[in-house]
Amino acid sequence: MRHFAMRHVTIRLVAAVLLLGLTATGWAQEPPLPELDELLARVRARLEDDDARQAGWAYVETRREMKLDGSGRVTDESVKVFESYPGLPGQGRWNRLIEEDGVPLSAEALAEQDEQRRRDAERYLERNARQSEADRARRARDRERRSQRQADRIDDVFTVFDGRIEGRALLNGHRTIVLSLTPDPDAKTKSDVGKWMRHFAVRVWVSEAEHELVRVEAEALRDVTIGAGLLARVHKGATALFERTKVGGERWLPVRSEYTVSGRVLLLKRLRQRGVSEYSGYRRFTVDTTTVLEPPASLDD
Repeated sequence: MRHFAMRHVTIRLVAAVLLLGLTATGWAQEPPLPELDELLARVRARLEDDDARQAGWAYVETRREMKLDGSGRVTDESVKVFESYPGLPGQGRWNRLIEEDGVPLSAEALAEQDEQRRRDAERYLERNARQSEADRARRARDRERRSQRQADRIDDVFTVFDGRIEGRALLNGHRTIVLSLTPDPDAKTKSDVGKWMRHFAVRVWVSEAEHELVRVEAEALRDVTIGAGLLARVHKGATALFERTKVGGERWLPVRSEYTVSGRVLLLKRLRQRGVSEYSGYRRFTVDTTTVLEPPASLDD
């Protein structure tokens, strides 16, 4: 019996040593973390806002908005589900409401939205047919200004934040590099968004293989004023989260965004709110794409 017990202990010790050896070997084979400047340059080359990424795609958005009390408990909630389609050139997306607070819209309500969309498209085509060379030049200038504003925002990201690599993490099946970004409150920025960035601490998860943003978390370090405080004031502690996933092995697209905020609007109205948007059912949009989207159980990774 003693011999059996000794053999059992010996086997367990050998197994433990082998396990530790294999684990240590795995750690030793882990590639070194990238240099910060090189990583940031690769990330910058792939930065696009969600609107640009979702252009050319139709999807389903489930949008939840919750009002909170002073303790953070939900006092009221609304849930809306939209089919979202690319907008007409130069215009925003068309969101077709299909469900509200768990109740699908009636066929009549859906038909009314579709008819309104048809009329909007006809008016758009009529305006385009009548536009002059001056109108086309003005629209081209508007596109250039929008493009410049987006470029300024990207510049501000790299002006405002000092980055530090924290390490690696496995996130939703993807190997990522985790970055912490610390803002410089005195940074000279080009855009209004850049001014707000100076008040937020940020953590970022970057796909190690493709240098795409997989997850972003942000938290306000101090109160943030909008419109010199006349339009709104967002209180310290407000949070935001954005997640993307690779759809169809092709494109990194938003899968979830959320925020929690307290503050005041127009100096008077107190605001305590949480919002969550989930995006699913992505598919390429063409003129032949049906206006009925079926949200799948999950996205293709």
